[in-house]
Amino acid sequence: MRFLMACLFLTLLWQPPTHAQASDTLSRVLATRTLRICIWPDYHGITYRNPRTQQLSGMDIDLARAFAQDLGPGIGIRFVDSNFVTLIEDLRTECCDIAMFAIGITPARAAQIHFTRPYLRSDIYAITTVANRRIQAWKDIDQPGVVVAVSRGTYHETVMRERIRHARLVVLETPFAREQEVLSGRADVFMTDYPYSQHMLRNADWARLVAPPAPFHLTDYGYAVRSGDERWHARVDRFVSDIQQDGRLRTAAAQHQLTPVAVFD
Repeated sequence: MRFLMACLFLTLLWQPPTHAQASDTLSRVLATRTLRICIWPDYHGITYRNPRTQQLSGMDIDLARAFAQDLGPGIGIRFVDSNFVTLIEDLRTECCDIAMFAIGITPARAAQIHFTRPYLRSDIYAITTVANRRIQAWKDIDQPGVVVAVSRGTYHETVMRERIRHARLVVLETPFAREQEVLSGRADVFMTDYPYSQHMLRNADWARLVAPPAPFHLTDYGYAVRSGDERWHARVDRFVSDIQQDGRLRTAAAQHQLTPVAVFD
């Protein structure tokens, strides 16, 4: 609810674009000197807001600022809270100009919004507790009696619905909720990606990683814009190409310990 209210509030503040501007995001950004970027503020290592300081950090926060600089001097950023449930609607209604929070490129999403070339690629990983004796290896996950948690709207939800045959899947509203389910023992594992799994290993002494023995479901991540504005999409895609070639992606990935999943070509 807070995401929808925030988007509505920003939409009311935003001056309605002219008909010409509505079909040309790049012209509007340059005219208003403001770039509105959708982020998911619970995504550790990517776009995370510290609840105490309210400071944003992560690889895509750094690259969002780099993109604004590339667009020209004096371009300011307005970060807009979003998530994987509201992402498509937020772009369609122009709540933001671009979504920059490591969005998995899936066929269902690609049919509704436009993605850049990939800049990250991650498999799916499981997090359990160090005390859980039921889950010792990947093969132990899809077994009768096992409870698997996923966050609603993520591609992990879609993939696990298709792949699980014997375990029970529970779909939760937030990453914190799935962590609590595992920590409490109500779920055996939660499914996540490389960036979030590394956060858990660094910050939760109870967490244990369970990795697939071979690639399970590799997913490319990109930035997303609304469909129908090819000029804007081309400009965003060129930014991704530029940072892959000039070293900025490598620097940002290294700073946030994400080099293993960065795509440099």
